[in-house]
Amino acid sequence: MPEGPSMIILKETLAPFAGKKVLAVTGQANIDFEKLRNKTLTGFKTWGKHFLICFPRFTVRIHFMLFGSCLVNERKKAMPGLRLQFNNGEVNFYASAIRIIEEPLDDIYDWSADVMNEAWDPKKALAKLKREPDMLVCDALLDQQIFSGVGNIIKNEVLYRIRVHPASTVGALPLQQRKDLVREAVQYSFDFLRWKKAYELKKHWLAHTRKICPRCDIPLVKEYMGKTNRRTFFCNNCQVKYGGKRQT
Repeated sequence: MPEGPSMIILKETLAPFAGKKVLAVTGQANIDFEKLRNKTLTGFKTWGKHFLICFPRFTVRIHFMLFGSCLVNERKKAMPGLRLQFNNGEVNFYASAIRIIEEPLDDIYDWSADVMNEAWDPKKALAKLKREPDMLVCDALLDQQIFSGVGNIIKNEVLYRIRVHPASTVGALPLQQRKDLVREAVQYSFDFLRWKKAYELKKHWLAHTRKICPRCDIPLVKEYMGKTNRRTFFCNNCQVKYGGKRQT
């Protein structure tokens, strides 16, 4: 599943289509294609893993799920969920959940929860964490209402950076570790963006898919953890599992 930084890159890639009229629209998505035809695309926004194609009175939301993709001026053999054609090219979205949003986006999205949005509010994130003391930190980082845009790679790397075991509960984390969690969720997301643009993301991974801990030189553990049951890579030696009496 694409994470928040990948959505930012896609927004930049599709920028040449902003201000262009949709000349033709096809696809398999269960939406009213006629609503898009001959309409002028005003721009693009992102909220975490949601990609938003904006028109004057509505928005097309693209959620790439686990295996979604977007091709510009290229096609797969399969019919896309949505194909938008302009006078300067075309965009194809595959294997994605697609819907039309009629409501104002500000009524639907909490921009302060998006770790890469200028409206991001770390104090709100800390308050949300405090209300979920029994949640595992590996689940907390993937909760899009707290850390919109954070995905599994960022989760694993953030917990390794701050030396917190993924099976720790949020309420057991000392305040400083909670602050570190919030700070690094943002910092790593922007590092991810910079590295991905330079085509060198994987070489910077310290825990995700790695076999040996770079700090301890011992095998990393791989488990499917939490309610999300996502792949989790961690070191049992240098990542502290916080438990017992909750900290305030």
